Amino acid sequence: MKKLLDNRKKKVLQAIVEKYINTAEPVSSNSLTHEQGLECSSATIRNEMAELEKSGYLDKTHTSSGRIPSAKGYRYYVDELLNENDISKEEIKYISQKLETKINEIEELVKITANTISEVTHYTTVSIGPKTNSQLIEGIKFVSLGTRMMLAVIITDTGLVKETIIKFDEDVTEKQIETMNYMFNNKLKNQPIETIDRPLEEYLYDEMIYSVNVIKPVIEQLKKVLEQDNKIYLEGANKSFDLPEFNSLSVAKNFINILDTKEMIADMLNSGFAEDINVYIGEENEKEELKDFSIVTFKHKVNGKELGTIGIIGPKRMDYSKVISVMKYINNKLNNNS
Repeated sequence: MKKLLDNRKKKVLQAIVEKYINTAEPVSSNSLTHEQGLECSSATIRNEMAELEKSGYLDKTHTSSGRIPSAKGYRYYVDELLNENDISKEEIKYISQKLETKINEIEELVKITANTISEVTHYTTVSIGPKTNSQLIEGIKFVSLGTRMMLAVIITDTGLVKETIIKFDEDVTEKQIETMNYMFNNKLKNQPIETIDRPLEEYLYDEMIYSVNVIKPVIEQLKKVLEQDNKIYLEGANKSFDLPEFNSLSVAKNFINILDTKEMIADMLNSGFAEDINVYIGEENEKEELKDFSIVTFKHKVNGKELGTIGIIGPKRMDYSKVISVMKYINNKLNNNS
């Protein structure tokens, strides 16, 4: 159960977190005496800071008498204190312009959204499109590329488009391709993607002279292209190296290794609950490599359809108020425009 703080402690903690986020310098009691909402003496603030430190919300650094937020302090701030409307008119205008770009594919939307979040928050973002197996088949189109080659285009209900070329060991006629267009759409339209993996005989018409050599490679190649991992997009990786935390060589090297490990990024993006903004601070991250960082993930859905996941990775001294405000605004913007 989360311990309740009285109003003055809440104000002191909020002021310390926000001042430290802005300055990256330990916060002293004297520096808070003129903060808005803290109309009390330096001695009173010093006592409150000592109580917050004793309760684990603040840490004392070795280099000064000031305090910095602990992971527990950041967590309390994120859960109870932050402003979810920390977004300026200029930022709203910029986001609106970016998201009004004509977008034809869902992966393109995820990429543009991630880029927009990175530009506004100045943190590194990673993103991935929706899981393929959660989508329905909107349609399949086969186009002849010669007597033994065919292009297959698969469109899902989220707007995902997958293309693949299928090669055959025997000649395939235009009539056969026309029939396959009808047959596969009849069997698979509005069905979950995994239904492609049906028994071979379900695709074979008794009245048609179709050999397994024609149908089998079609099914195998469709499965193969749909099972491919969605591309992971990275935006603003260079922005993090402007932050003082990345002056540490070990932190910088660790950060580069994380961004180079696609499996770790995919696991990071796939954690948490759908439709929620999930915040993982330092030690809350399961992977040891992520302990120096905070991760904020944003699983986006429009009208119940999964549009993919965007994650922000930065130091524990992340501007959570700005990040979450921007994510919430974009989420509402996309839903209202859908």
